[in-house]
Amino acid sequence: MIDSYLHPAVLKLRHAWERAHEPVEGVPSWARRAALIVPLLVLPSSLWRIATCTFHLPLVDDLPPDVSGELPPWLPLEIYVLLLSFASEILAFTAVGLVAAWGERFPRWLPILGGRVVPVWLAAVPAAAGAAVLTIVCSWVAVTATLGLDVRGERPALHLLTLDDWQGALTVFAYAPLLAWGPLLGALTVAYLRRRSSAGTAETSAHPRHRPEQGVERGRSSGRRIQW
Repeated sequence: MIDSYLHPAVLKLRHAWERAHEPVEGVPSWARRAALIVPLLVLPSSLWRIATCTFHLPLVDDLPPDVSGELPPWLPLEIYVLLLSFASEILAFTAVGLVAAWGERFPRWLPILGGRVVPVWLAAVPAAAGAAVLTIVCSWVAVTATLGLDVRGERPALHLLTLDDWQGALTVFAYAPLLAWGPLLGALTVAYLRRRSSAGTAETSAHPRHRPEQGVERGRSSGRRIQW
């Protein structure tokens, strides 16, 4: 009923969204839920950055004027934060590929690769490396922030991750979910490897390779030998 009132472009977007998130056969229910959760883990910190640095909402007191750091002069901080946040969400969305069809076979609209099977290593190696890096980095940031230090182990001029006021508590609330990004991605990678490996084994068992028989077969009525 509702579909009849939606604009065709909205319907196409909805169907594309459903296809992108639809799990393949054999995906455990926990893996499907974990893959859907990963982009949501990154969303709070992305929204916090955009609200603070792009729209300049008063979520941080005494934000230093040189917060842009080493950014080139042609790239405003507001645009950089937007690009960083969008890139973070896209990177987090790749976790869905570990349970969806486009993580096992390239979409047909891709040139050259469209319709081909995704090699297991091409998905598993970057996912495993990303899970390890995210786990180490996020854990290190959490430990140093708890001690009142920055990632270099020094006392920062402005300590954002604190529970002393509502602004600091909001910052902690926004960034704390990132601690689960790496472990969840690692669990999804292991499940992906197991599923692809078992699927490959089942396919090999269902379609065994027959080696052509070599040798000599005698003719039925004559003594001639027929070489295959």
